[in-house]
Amino acid sequence: MIKEGSKAPDFTAPDQKGNKVKLSSFRGKKNVVLYFYPKDMTPGCTTEACDFRDLHQKFKNTQVLGVSVDSPERHQKFIEKYDLPFTLISDEDKKVVQKYGVWQEKKLYGKTFMGIVRSTFLIDKEGVVRKIWPKVKVKGHAEEVLESLKELK
Repeated sequence: MIKEGSKAPDFTAPDQKGNKVKLSSFRGKKNVVLYFYPKDMTPGCTTEACDFRDLHQKFKNTQVLGVSVDSPERHQKFIEKYDLPFTLISDEDKKVVQKYGVWQEKKLYGKTFMGIVRSTFLIDKEGVVRKIWPKVKVKGHAEEVLESLKELK
């Protein structure tokens, strides 16, 4: 499991347009908010994405990256439908979610299945994980991340 103060595991994965995004390419340039969410177009995930969208202007010198196992095409539709101003990473092979330890057993309506546990990682310009929010509650989360970002500078 990743700990605060450790180096963020690097990855390269496609975005909503199929372009490769490499986490380490932001090193030395921008802080990164890496948030993992279960599925495009679902109520909680839509609320979370729209909260990050609504506060996007305040995330100065920061790259917001949303990650789910949805396809690039589905991400593109999600972005277009909700006018999302940030990049969504497609992790169909589940390599990124497993590196970050967010692909876990979940229970819903008595059924057990594997899925993404909603989590956020705040990574500084040097590639160090500064804050982790495991098992995120959507309401107020984007504001909470923004507050923690102010402490980084």
